[in-house]
Amino acid sequence: MTSKAALRTALRKARRDHVASLPGSIQALLFKRPPEPLMALIPDGAVIGLYHAAAAEAPAGGYAKFFLEAGHPIALPRLRGEPGAMDFRAHTDPFEESDLEPGPHNLMQPRADAPVVTPEVVFVPLLGFTSVGHRLGQGGGYYDRWLAANPDVTAIGMGWDMQLLDEIPCEAHDLQLNAVVTPTRIYGPFNA
Repeated sequence: MTSKAALRTALRKARRDHVASLPGSIQALLFKRPPEPLMALIPDGAVIGLYHAAAAEAPAGGYAKFFLEAGHPIALPRLRGEPGAMDFRAHTDPFEESDLEPGPHNLMQPRADAPVVTPEVVFVPLLGFTSVGHRLGQGGGYYDRWLAANPDVTAIGMGWDMQLLDEIPCEAHDLQLNAVVTPTRIYGPFNA
């Protein structure tokens, strides 16, 4: 088993290389609508937490548009001042993104005056995942802390097929996802 830091470095490079190898015409088709079996995990009218994808992350913008048009309130994370702290704020404009501003780590996030909301379902970015729902994130612990404080939330990872790993070094604070969706497959649901 390799260290998490070394694994993150290798996975970031592999993810960048993978996304760079995808033709633009293929990239434009991916993650536009959640697959029907995944919709069984989404309650009617649930607040949906998504993320504004950083370079090479599985894009969540198509899901934001889909869920908004389907009548779901949308929220994105906003990083707070203390290390590893975040909350979710209302995101009302996934088409033009006029309600977002630059935040830490070069991520776009809702403005500070956006209402704080608690999603019932959260789509989570990842660097790696296992077929049983373990996730390796960027290392800041933002999602692990938020999900630990909100244990009834359904957490669904979004990633590329090439991010599937046989195993991930897990610690007590690493939470299992309820499911993972890739361009070709759904893993789960798991009893997280």
